[in-house]
Amino acid sequence: MTHQATLSTPLVTCPPPRHRWKVLAAGVAANAAFSVAFSGLPMTAVLMRDGYRLDNATLGLVLGLMGLGIAISELPWGLLTDRWGDRPVLLTGLVSTALALAAMALWAAPSNGQIPALGWLAGGLVLVGLLGGSVNGASGRAVMLWFADGERGLAMSIRQTAVPLGGGIGALLLPAVALQHGFAAIYSLLAVLCLLAALLTWAWVHEPALTTHRKPATAAGSGPLRDPRIWRTVAGIGILCAPQFAVLSFGTVFLHDYGHAGLATITAAMALVQVGAMVMRVWSGRWTDQRRNRPAYLRACSGLSAALFAGLALFSALADGGQLLASPLLRASLLVLLAICGICVSAWHGVAYVQLASCAGAQRSGTALAMANTCVFSVCFVTPLALPHLLTLQGWPLVWLLASGCALMARPLLASTKVQPK
Repeated sequence: MTHQATLSTPLVTCPPPRHRWKVLAAGVAANAAFSVAFSGLPMTAVLMRDGYRLDNATLGLVLGLMGLGIAISELPWGLLTDRWGDRPVLLTGLVSTALALAAMALWAAPSNGQIPALGWLAGGLVLVGLLGGSVNGASGRAVMLWFADGERGLAMSIRQTAVPLGGGIGALLLPAVALQHGFAAIYSLLAVLCLLAALLTWAWVHEPALTTHRKPATAAGSGPLRDPRIWRTVAGIGILCAPQFAVLSFGTVFLHDYGHAGLATITAAMALVQVGAMVMRVWSGRWTDQRRNRPAYLRACSGLSAALFAGLALFSALADGGQLLASPLLRASLLVLLAICGICVSAWHGVAYVQLASCAGAQRSGTALAMANTCVFSVCFVTPLALPHLLTLQGWPLVWLLASGCALMARPLLASTKVQPK
């Protein structure tokens, strides 16, 4: 169903009492299926570096390419979602992403000692990002339409657990699949997951019945693209994602090269980050729904993240280039500190997204969420691209110190914003 910009907000929704949870489950499945690819592939960074014979700089470029594709496509997908609705966008995105991954399994995976040209791998990852970016705004808009304001923080946070859920599955599963069966098997598995999510979307996702009140068309300046409050929050969300992507994209490399950790230890550490992020996202969504303190919570998360990453930078500097990490206790401490940093800087997403979508209004939330995701995945592209150069310049202490600075910079941007009426 298409809803034109002439429709006013607030909207009175009349969903069946329990069906909204099926819609949420389908949204979680869609995001998780794509997140296994987006967050899971970096968990194979060490194996990818060896399998494709990449140096760190090229590895950083490759790991950022899917984020680049998402960043390019997010806003068009968001605008289409507000115009066409959630169901057609989700189905189109999931099925086409599955086809792109199947193509990568055929033409972009090392096989029998043959390494494909870098262009096949790079082009495939960009294409998967372009198509898979559809799931973010569409599933977020579905939450805004099906859930009342007092449940949206919890519902959006549950939806956002799909990202660490997919990352956790990827961390536990993809390295083992790569070792045993190669990257062709990984891409095939990811394609199957996207098709399964498409089936759930086809069965459960549609827009609720709406009672609307028409009014004259709103001024262009009232839309999310011209609202400075939206852009301020979008910028804060994007900047606060930089330290998160530093952990997710190069955390395995840090633990392997600097912390001298084995593959099993690295897998356990990154899975802990993802599980911890899931738990914290659900808790924070429910807690902020009850207390209506979303902006304060976001600023607290950014401040605590800044302090934790500053501590990680100091730890890395005192470890003297890894020489002191011969001690098992120091290695364990480093692993735990990195995990805590990753959990804290990943805990706030659901709260931030519902705050942003509420500010824009439910009917325009697809565009607002797409704006945020464009910024987020632009940062996702730049972060792994920049990290190898920072490592060459001053090593891991500089990386984590800049991560701390990003978290601190985001804090004032995540200020209180007046939301649209329910």
